[in-house]
Amino acid sequence: MRLEQEHDHAAVREVHARAFGHPDRVPGLVDDLRTARAPLPPLSLVATVDDSEGDRVVGHVMLSGCRLDAPERLVAVYALSPLGVLPEFQRSGIGTALIGHALSAADAQGIPLVFLEGASGYYGARGFDDAERLGFRPPTLRYPPGAYQVARLSAYEDWMHGTLVYSDVFWAHDCVGLRGERLRALQRAGGR
Repeated sequence: MRLEQEHDHAAVREVHARAFGHPDRVPGLVDDLRTARAPLPPLSLVATVDDSEGDRVVGHVMLSGCRLDAPERLVAVYALSPLGVLPEFQRSGIGTALIGHALSAADAQGIPLVFLEGASGYYGARGFDDAERLGFRPPTLRYPPGAYQVARLSAYEDWMHGTLVYSDVFWAHDCVGLRGERLRALQRAGGR
């Protein structure tokens, strides 16, 4: 694991294009998050393997600055998004290692909370809890049940609760919650 460097950008685009099956949506989100105005600078980590091509990027995670709209004051927090691993390297512990390094780095910076939208079974085993159950309001009503997650780090204090406010980049790329048929299918199945 190491910090992403500028020469990694093309490889990171490939990781997310292949991991998410969309050539532009998530890679475009990452490109824009790198330069977005936000309350915290982004933290971008890559996982690499040594192969015949040298130091090959096989995974990537990004922490992006957001805000928690708490009753006492705004709090700078991170959103963990996206996390991607090349399909042929998935289920090998790379995603878990990236998450662990990202949370450790955020904790070392004194960041109190890291939020995400994802599968509770996967992220729950990696330090995240159901954010709504803990009293945090989601930024959208379009999250599947249990998908709104939070990791409380060392700097967290009990008064820090409220609503997560994503940076504009997430909204511009429509990368918050579900829409369309995926959302309707969840609603028919008894979700929100």
